[in-house]
Amino acid sequence: MVSNDSTPASNALPRTHGAHSKVSMVNGDLSHLINDANHATHAEKSMTTYQAFKTYPKAIMFSIILSTAIVMESYDVLLLANLYASPGFAKHYGSLTDDPKHPYQIPAPWQAGLSNGAAAGQILGLLINGVVSERFGYRKTMIVSLAAMTAFIFIPFFAENLIVLAVGEILCGIPWGVFQTLTTAYASEVCPTQLRAYLTTYNNLCWVFGQLIGSGVLRAHALGTDKWSYKIPFAIQWIWPVPILIGVLFAPESPWWLVRRGRIENARQALRKLTSFKDGNGSVDVNIDQTLAMMVITNETEKALESGVSYLDCFKGSDLRRTEIVCATWSIQSLCGSTFMGYSTYFYIQAGLPTVNAFDMSMAQYALGAIGTVGSWFLMSYAGRRTIYIYGLSILTVLLLLIGLASFSNSTATPWAIGSLLLAYTFIYDTTVGPICYSLVSEMPSTRLKTKSIVLARCAYNIFGIVNGVITPYMLNPTAWNWKGKSGFFWAGLCFFCSVWSYFRLPEPKGRTYGELDDLFARGISARKFKGAVVTLWQSDVEEKGVVVPVGANV
Repeated sequence: MVSNDSTPASNALPRTHGAHSKVSMVNGDLSHLINDANHATHAEKSMTTYQAFKTYPKAIMFSIILSTAIVMESYDVLLLANLYASPGFAKHYGSLTDDPKHPYQIPAPWQAGLSNGAAAGQILGLLINGVVSERFGYRKTMIVSLAAMTAFIFIPFFAENLIVLAVGEILCGIPWGVFQTLTTAYASEVCPTQLRAYLTTYNNLCWVFGQLIGSGVLRAHALGTDKWSYKIPFAIQWIWPVPILIGVLFAPESPWWLVRRGRIENARQALRKLTSFKDGNGSVDVNIDQTLAMMVITNETEKALESGVSYLDCFKGSDLRRTEIVCATWSIQSLCGSTFMGYSTYFYIQAGLPTVNAFDMSMAQYALGAIGTVGSWFLMSYAGRRTIYIYGLSILTVLLLLIGLASFSNSTATPWAIGSLLLAYTFIYDTTVGPICYSLVSEMPSTRLKTKSIVLARCAYNIFGIVNGVITPYMLNPTAWNWKGKSGFFWAGLCFFCSVWSYFRLPEPKGRTYGELDDLFARGISARKFKGAVVTLWQSDVEEKGVVVPVGANV
């Protein structure tokens, strides 16, 4: 493959001749463009994972920097859910009860309201991100969101009553909603096929890290009764925004976004910033112009397939099926019983464990989650996303049933048995469903609708999260339904139905470029046949649709 600086003129993309010019390809130029796209597709698919790591170190670095924002969201979501078990927090915001062991409790309606306030803010942030990031770019949207996050943290920190705390959670939820989708979309667009799964599933590792840090902070203040036992955990959120913001300032914009905006020269510069070639280090000398040709042809083919860029377009043609898949895939994270993990400390205490032991179990739980996420990276190199997802849901169903069955015992060892099963659940979840979901939702949409599809998927997840936020406190709270471990039966049933849907509807995207996935969805290939389906490359597909490629448009 030729180097970036010595690309033959016959293979190079036409340069921009004016700030707003558009160049329609004549047949000869279009033929070269298709040829370049085919070469880039073959080069990307033939690149080994080791070569991809060596060739795209800067893409990996910037993707990790942006994705680390997820730590803030997961930290606070866990923080709020588990502060309900903090004596100091419950005493300040709660009401006096007749329970001698836990005299103060946050009422179940307020628990639901606080959790749902954050979820409502996230949905608002998601919808804003779907429009704003596509209009102004990922970098600018991320910078503004990080600045807003820094300001909004002041509200829960200084909140003196539940109303102000709820307002703070709603406002903090807005930038969290942006982080949820923007980071995943960016990770999937700055790296080649071999790295997509690793960089997108890193989001799950960030989620687990946030939970682990939150558990450690809460453990340190587990027995505190003064206001600093819950104010310090809120204040720790200020650690993250500034370092991440500095990294985002140096990050290049997504080249796919720049291509969609017609800014081909800017996309070329972004690709150069994302790649690195050094003789003898195992990297591959990427042909920037051929890679750009693949992006341009993919974008224009999707336009020819009537793939627009609005929310309405997500429900048209083959994009409707893709929207269903991403929405269901992310919703399954809420429907498979993972709510137990978010309320783990509170659940352990209500199950009968001492407060300190409950926080210790939570820390062990999230440490296992981190190990499981790293384990999923090795698992993905051998098995497909679909296989891991389906088997994971099946195992989770069995574990939830065992939690429900164990709750019938009155033995003093029952809380420890349930806690051990929840540890096993966390490990399996964070090895399968948790991280694999991020890979699937970033790979299934078309490139033109990626951000909006992920937004819709995360909104679906948050809607079910709101439902969970309402019913879970009632399930676990001794002043409400008081189901405790018997809640496992409810979630086991939902988890089983999720595994059935996955078997019939979830395709296998492993090793496919975005152009190949477009072809498979356009042809309506069955989910169970995706893996072995033969894909026709660009030439015939472009000619049949009469694609005319505008190059050099600068918006």
